[in-house]
Formats: sequence, structure tokens, C-alpha cells
Amino acid sequence: MQQNPQRRQMRSRSRTRQRPPIQRAYDKQIVSLVVVLLMAGMVCLSSAYYLFRTALGDSSSTGSLRTFSGNPPRRAELRALLSEPSEKFLAYLPHSGYHNQRIALENALVLARILNRTLLLPPVRLGTPLSYAPFGELYQMSANARKSRLRYCRDITYGSDMPTECEEYFGHTQLSWDWLIDLSSLQEDQRLLEGWNFTDAWLGEYLGISADDVFYLNDTARNEFAFQDFFSFESPSRKYLESVPLSTLARKSERLIQLGTLFGSSRLHFRSSTNYQLRRTIRERMVFTNPHLVRAAEEIRSALGGAYFGVHLRIGDGIFEWNAPEIVRLAWWKLLHSVLGFTDETILRLEQEFFPDEDDDLEPPLINPDLPALRTPHPPLPAFPLNATPSPEFACRAPLHTSAHLAPLNAPLFISTDAQSPTFNPLLARFTRTFPCSFFLEDFPEQMAPLGTLKSPVDGVPLGRFLMPFLDAMVVGQAWQVVGTEQSTFSAFVTDVLWRRYHGFEIVQRG
Repeated sequence: MQQNPQRRQMRSRSRTRQRPPIQRAYDKQIVSLVVVLLMAGMVCLSSAYYLFRTALGDSSSTGSLRTFSGNPPRRAELRALLSEPSEKFLAYLPHSGYHNQRIALENALVLARILNRTLLLPPVRLGTPLSYAPFGELYQMSANARKSRLRYCRDITYGSDMPTECEEYFGHTQLSWDWLIDLSSLQEDQRLLEGWNFTDAWLGEYLGISADDVFYLNDTARNEFAFQDFFSFESPSRKYLESVPLSTLARKSERLIQLGTLFGSSRLHFRSSTNYQLRRTIRERMVFTNPHLVRAAEEIRSALGGAYFGVHLRIGDGIFEWNAPEIVRLAWWKLLHSVLGFTDETILRLEQEFFPDEDDDLEPPLINPDLPALRTPHPPLPAFPLNATPSPEFACRAPLHTSAHLAPLNAPLFISTDAQSPTFNPLLARFTRTFPCSFFLEDFPEQMAPLGTLKSPVDGVPLGRFLMPFLDAMVVGQAWQVVGTEQSTFSAFVTDVLWRRYHGFEIVQRG
């Protein structure tokens, strides 16, 4: 039987956190500073406000580069929230890379809407991630993620002979989610409040929420809690250890429900068609809408001729790097078999012809049917143009095939990958030898250049290198058809959301 969630680690006020010596010293400094300010009067108060805005980054100076400023909520927002004593909130702890944060955001938006709570929305962290940790540790890491002690690094040119500690400073930055995606349509029906970090002090000062008025759902493992819109005595059938009925959270009287990790496409289990549709609507809003990215992606799409095939290959880290040869071969087979319609026999002959140094006794790889995608069919695609070619100024990297049966392989192919120096990667030669008009993102330096000039006004960190994977995904997502990497959340986002949204189709929901 499922354990009672109220008897386990769903505990309101069980978390204790020790204040380190550095924090105690910092508190003493703050007390001293407050005394000085009180004695100085209104002039010093004005100066303090100016310094506060400057230290955290003033969004008014960003021009078209909208980003998270780190300032407290506007007074009008707080007045509106605090004027309603019944206003309740939901918060969570993001972690890991961008797509893990995106999935957590989707789940948080859905839960906040169902529970009718205002979502405390943290910024998105780009670059070096915060790894998952049990609730208490992750809470502390999130609270200590600011860069105030390294602020002097902002004046140092990135990439120069800089101090070691400044490498950490430039290793990551934070932006408002609304800089990358369009949340305006969601805000019409859902209350969101952005914040820099939602510490106990912040909650008390700006929202008037004490620790006694917070319900903490303390997870000790990333797969501990799932959430479902029905009640069941049976054990969770998925990979999670415990299922929390949403009705249990809905009855919580505390003003804030503080959750830990929300990453996981299958963390929310719905039987209600209304909730299922809500999750689909929110996932559809995850498409990148930043004008800098949209402009660069459109320029590259035009350079490719507008009609091209796409492959999204994740082979640069972890288990994907370990299995890179198998991943590349499977994607190559999928492209020829599932997209171009070549038979197994033909593909095996091409494999022997193009790659004579490989084993002669290779068998076709197992291509599993994509059941979630099959459950969400889309209308037939228009015929791929037989004369598709890239723009004249972008020459193919090899002579075109002259045999009639190989003519489909002359079509432009865009390969999106996290592999370093993909042009010289021997594994990717499987594609470049087969498709003479293969292209990588690095083949379009002129189109990428404007992104390299963007800097975060919060900390001055250059944004270009953080934005390239997004641009890569946007270009491949606009392909006539795209093949992804199995088990990759990034590839799933490309094939299930980006590609479908760009073509006007219903997205695929996994989970």
C-alpha cells in the first residue's frame, strides 16, 4: 500500500539550517551598515537605493535585451499580492541543465494553476549547473548561488588572463524565463512572481511569510515524489517512490508550499482530460521566442535553402558519449529508412560502399516504434522538393552523387550536435560522406555573430556560448523532417515540441 504522504517526509517545519561563520560575520556588517544609514538620513537612503539597483543590475539599461534584473518585486505587485490575505504561493528548487529546468518549470506551472497558487518563478540558470541534491542541500545551494563576492570579475575581459575565481564567475549566468520564451499568454490566466532567490529572509521581508507558514515537501532523492490528480492505495506504477495526491496539497493551509525537485516528464500523472490539456498548453509555450535567436535561426534556415533534413545528435557527454558510435549509426539508419524510405537491403549496401573499413557482417539496428508520437499523429507533410539546394553562397562540402538512386542523398542536411569540432569528428563522417550537402552550426559564423555580442546586464557575462545550443535546436527543428537521439531530453524537446510547433502540429506529450 502507498504510504501516507502526511506521515512521511511531507513535514512543515522540520528543516533546520545552520548559519555558517561567514554568514554571521556578514550579518554583523549589515547591522553596522543599517545603523550608519539611519544616522545619515534621507540622502544616504537615496544613495543606498542607487547602490542596491546598481549592484544587482538595472533592467532599464538593457534595451532590447530583456533579462532578469534581480531586483525585488515592484511595489505595485507586492501591494496587489499582500492586499489579499488569502493569497497563497508555490515554490520549487530548479537544478541541472537547461532542459531539466524547463521540464521542472512546466510541472511547476501546471501544479500552481491546478492548486490556484501564485508561482514564485526563479530565473533560468545557463552554463555551469547546480546539480541535484536532497532538499536541504539544494535549498542552501540555491540561496548561495549569487555572485556578489566576485563582482569585480565583471570588469575583467572574458577569455583574457583572468584570475581562477573569475572562471567560476563567467561559468554561468541567470536570465528571466521571459527572455527566452513567451510567458505572456500564460500570465493571462496564471499568477507569476519573479524573484532572485526565495530565501527565508526574502519571504519574510517581501511577502510577510514566516517559517511557520511554509509547508516543506522535503525530498531525499530525485525520484521520491510524483503527483497525481486521483487517489489510489496502490504503489506508484512509475519510477517514483511515492505518489502525492493533489487533493492533499490543495488542503494545505500554509501560505507557501515549498517543493524540491520537479524535474521529470512523467512526474505528473493525470487522469483528468482538463489537466492533461493544461500540461499540453504549457509545454507548447516552451518554444524559444527571443528575437535575437529567431532572427539568427531564420537566416540560417534561408541559407540552407528552406527545405532540408535534420538530425539532432547528443553524443558529447555522459552515457551519450559512451554510446556515441551506436547513437550515430542508429540516427543514420533512421534517416535513410524512416525519412527517405530506403529498404534495409539498400542501406546495408550503402553502408558497405561508403564505409568499407567497418565490419562486413553488420545487421540493421533495432528501430523501436515511437509510441507517444504514434499516439499523436500529424497530417501528412508536403512532398519534399526534389531540387532542394542550399543558398548559392554556401557550397556543399563534397561533390554530389551522380547515380539516380542516390539523388535523395544530395538534399541539404543540417546536423545539430554537442560534439566538439563536428566537422573533424570521425563519427560524424558517416553523415558527411553520405550527404555531400551536410552542414553544422559552425558553418554559419556570420549568422551567429550577433549572438556573440550579447551580455547579461545582471553580471556582464557573455551570453553567446550559452545560446548556441538553443540556436542549433531551432534550426534543426525547422527541418522538413528531423531524427533525434533516444533518451535525450534535448532531442525530445526538438522532435516533440519545436519541430511540431514550427510545422503547426500538436505536440507530443511523454509522461
